[in-house]
Amino acid sequence: MQTLNNLPDIEYITRCYAWNLITADLEDNKFPDCAIAGQARFVVSEDKHFNILRAGKHPFITAIKIAEFKIIMGK
Repeated sequence: MQTLNNLPDIEYITRCYAWNLITADLEDNKFPDCAIAGQARFVVSEDKHFNILRAGKHPFITAIKIAEFKIIMGK
């Protein structure tokens, strides 16, 4: 954890609100919650539980797969 905390692109985010967007696996909710709190554009995940976020029905966050992320980042 200390190594991660010292990286220049890492920001510690404390979620203040639980959106509970993922109902299939409640433990997964920490990821979109932190992404929303950190004002991220999207969450990158191959986890099928994130499909609810891929449907575009949540205005705060969108989930994308790794291949999509590579395209967006131009890699």
